[in-house]
Amino acid sequence: MYGHVDKSSGSGICMTDKIFIGGGGADYSEAQELSLRYANRHGLIAGATGTGKTVTLQILAESFSNNGVPVFMADVKGDLSGLAMPGSSSAKLHAPFMERAQKILFEEFTYHDCPVTFWDLFGEQGHPIRTTVAEMGPLLLSRLLELSEAQEGILNIAFRLADEDGLPLLDLKDLQALLVWVGENRKELSLRYGNVSTASIGAIQRRLLVLENQGGAGFFGEPALALNDLMRTADDGRGMVNILAADKLMASPKLYATFLLWLLSELFEELPEVGDPDKPKLVFFFDEAHLLFEDAPKALVDKVEQVVRLIRSKGVGVYFVTQSPDDIPEDILGQLGNRVQHALRAFTAKDRKKLRLAAETYRDNPRFSTEDAIRDVGVGEAVTSMLQKKGVPGVVERTLIRPPSSQLGPITAAEREGVILTSSLHQKYAEALDRTSAYEILKKRSEAAAAKAAQAEDAAEMAPEPMAREFNAARRYNGSRVSRSSSRRMSRRSPDTFGSALSQAVIKELKGTTGRRIVRGILGGLFKGR
Repeated sequence: MYGHVDKSSGSGICMTDKIFIGGGGADYSEAQELSLRYANRHGLIAGATGTGKTVTLQILAESFSNNGVPVFMADVKGDLSGLAMPGSSSAKLHAPFMERAQKILFEEFTYHDCPVTFWDLFGEQGHPIRTTVAEMGPLLLSRLLELSEAQEGILNIAFRLADEDGLPLLDLKDLQALLVWVGENRKELSLRYGNVSTASIGAIQRRLLVLENQGGAGFFGEPALALNDLMRTADDGRGMVNILAADKLMASPKLYATFLLWLLSELFEELPEVGDPDKPKLVFFFDEAHLLFEDAPKALVDKVEQVVRLIRSKGVGVYFVTQSPDDIPEDILGQLGNRVQHALRAFTAKDRKKLRLAAETYRDNPRFSTEDAIRDVGVGEAVTSMLQKKGVPGVVERTLIRPPSSQLGPITAAEREGVILTSSLHQKYAEALDRTSAYEILKKRSEAAAAKAAQAEDAAEMAPEPMAREFNAARRYNGSRVSRSSSRRMSRRSPDTFGSALSQAVIKELKGTTGRRIVRGILGGLFKGR
């Protein structure tokens, strides 16, 4: 019997040092458990569509929460929102759930909800998640925009100039304004940083427009997400389950993958070292993990590997969720010690090869063939292997996954709205801020330069006589004499004279874009003063 309920406690939840996943062995009576001490050593949840990965995610989130560990997970299909509501004895799966609980000796199985916070990059089904362009950085932003090497170089130049000139990059319009400035000053910048082509700048701007049309503009801005808000516990000591609404986000897979990688990187950079804690400070589930590695440049894959390797010392456990272990690069797969492998179907030669390779990554069990077990397990079953004492991988075991205590399937829109509005974070993130940043600073400098250009134009129109006198002085200096009467005629003549023609040409040029650039150059540059 695996007791997880303490009837004397306020929440009805008893914290333990292990997470009960299900029953294994020949008759499913042997407990298959995940030690909290090794839960930050990462894991893998894999299996074909429809084999039960979502339920496994749900019961792991419940169990981590019950033990005071906050969780962050993406809800790709909308099903995980049921964590916010308790299961019901009137549900059609109640009888099968109770039968399964008895079969695996989970006799004190009860229904309960979890403390949940809903998030959404688009601000529609949860609190808005925002970050600044500067925090995203040129590497991840280049990945998001799918830039070429040359275009990524220009983006790095733009970020460098923003740092040097004190231009905060908070949202997309800040970056767009900065790129316009880079284009206007590309000749000078090319001498300093290498070729800066208008074609590459234009390509970046078009990519930003596509991102904006996909709704990505709302992701960049303030107030930016505070990581502490993902690591909260409820009043009863249970960890907060943070659920990212990702059904709409999946239409922009690059944005989805880049956002999760950014969040993982932020956790790595900001959290302090904690060594090997008794339980994780946060567990991070990366669903549809294959999207992160598809067509990813080596530099990005190397960064992911570095983060995964080192973030466990920050107390963060990362669990990749995907269809096949083959979706994860080998160097990263080798770091995923806790594994729940649902069924893999082998319909083709390629599928059979993937199945064989997946089986080879487990510690063999003499009772059965791992390859056969991965192919044959039914819905709600899995092949599991968890880290044991001293971090040694456990023997692979065929496991019947325990039933979830929270509602299976999505909650209603009204129920979701109620959770959002009653959250303590609602007021903090509801309204976007737009403080002074690169866009406003550059706009102000542009307006000041335009005003000075207009003043120069007015001065040229009001004083043509001095230009004529300078021309006459130059002629006398060269030995040419002009009579006083001809000089007066010259001053009265219209633009046929050289001086007046020069004046009119200067005025005409000042009215155009090129002219304004000349005036900005005379004034010391449009955006160069701090």
